[in-house]
Amino acid sequence: MPKPSELDVRASAIIRQVYTKNSKFWEGIQKRNSLALFQLAAKKIPAYKDFLRKNRINPYKIKTAGDLGEVPAINKKNYLQNYPLGDLTWPNAFSGTTIFTSTSGSTGQPFYFPRDNRLDWQSSVTHEMYLRWGTHNVKKPILIIDGFGMGVWIGGLITYKAFETIGQRTNLPLSLITPGINKNEILKTLTILGPHFRQIILAGYPPFVKDIIDEAGQAGINLKQLHLRLLFAAEPFTENFRDHLVNSAGIKNLYLDTSNIYGTADLGTTSCETPASILIKRLALKQTELFGRLFGMAHKTPTLAQYNPCFINFQAQNGELLMTGNSSLPLIRYAIGDNGGVFNFNQALQYLKQSGWDFYKEAKKYDIDKHISRLPFVYVYERKDFSTTIYGLQVYPEYIREAIIQKSLQKYLTGKFAMLTKTDKHHNQFLEINLELQKKQKPSHTLKKTATQKILQSLTLKSSEFKELLNHLKNRAVPRLVFWPAEHDLYFKSGIKQKWTINR
Repeated sequence: MPKPSELDVRASAIIRQVYTKNSKFWEGIQKRNSLALFQLAAKKIPAYKDFLRKNRINPYKIKTAGDLGEVPAINKKNYLQNYPLGDLTWPNAFSGTTIFTSTSGSTGQPFYFPRDNRLDWQSSVTHEMYLRWGTHNVKKPILIIDGFGMGVWIGGLITYKAFETIGQRTNLPLSLITPGINKNEILKTLTILGPHFRQIILAGYPPFVKDIIDEAGQAGINLKQLHLRLLFAAEPFTENFRDHLVNSAGIKNLYLDTSNIYGTADLGTTSCETPASILIKRLALKQTELFGRLFGMAHKTPTLAQYNPCFINFQAQNGELLMTGNSSLPLIRYAIGDNGGVFNFNQALQYLKQSGWDFYKEAKKYDIDKHISRLPFVYVYERKDFSTTIYGLQVYPEYIREAIIQKSLQKYLTGKFAMLTKTDKHHNQFLEINLELQKKQKPSHTLKKTATQKILQSLTLKSSEFKELLNHLKNRAVPRLVFWPAEHDLYFKSGIKQKWTINR
């Protein structure tokens, strides 16, 4: 990595490029960077050299970005879990400062990703873009409330490091506080510290941010006087959800003052919503024809973000996203488990024009025409693994399965279930678990109490993230159980493979 002073210069240069370079420029950067990282990893990373050998790939024959399409994708199962950590990383990766963050795979088995300051610095560039396109003066005191989970998870720590780095690099008047997912501390912060700042950035998981906004009024906090901006991550949400928060918090411009980050423990901040991506998504939701052109047959509202090829690159293969990015542990054509697709800025303009929209005219209408970048787009609309999310954390079927197969419940339950994340009419998120009763059994208060107790025990034992969530949200985090007769057609139809998670 370059020296800090060189990093400062480079950050400013990249931000200028974001707003001055065209789609073709970024396409060239993407091709060069992806090929260069592949070639270097093929020489320097023992695990990747072995992976290529086993798949009969001669790295010296991969000479163009197009040739990379011949290289098999890697994932946790065929790559990360097959090699020692030392063989997956750059030589001497642990000789300097290393930060580990944890994530869980489709089996719930945690994997610890190492990173140096590269990903933190890249994240700071993305966060600085968000900071500068806001509606409020960035030269006046700003308070960042980091409401992401702290600990071994990446969200809280990388957000803190990103804004701290921005403050050091730019001398902007940034103040930070890190309450994590502690709702009471955030409300206290808004009450006591809030009035001393000209704007406040509240960062957190979408449903958790909603809780803060909904309860702030009850606590006598006038959010409209605090000039609030919102920064989300971890999961998609609907535009109705965004509108609810914007209206409740009195946010000036939803395109400039809200953003959802697509980030991972694997490669950090990979992309984020921009004024352009939010506008395009909202236009697509108004017109089925445009939605189809942009997102294909996606049956859920996706997150649409822009990514910087200087840091990360995306491809789509059979509807699955592949990432290529550098860190202490480099990843080339990495299948993280998300469905989605990619298109460049020129393609987006073409799709809009074909559907009768003048993009720049619409951008000017919403006062965002000066904040348009021509970076490529990535959209994400569901995970491919067998999990669901609640307040940004993953819940795996194994956690529930182990709870309901216990002896005290076997007489009443078959062991089959279907779980899904829902929101009520007030946009509050909750986890619903549908359970199949044994034949001739009926639900009772005792059964519901026992099943809830066992499920909570398993969730808190298997997931420290859920334990922390339960500690702060209390009953709001408790799953809602629904009991169904044996072989009910909705979730337990006889003769078909059981779906443990339901995506809606």
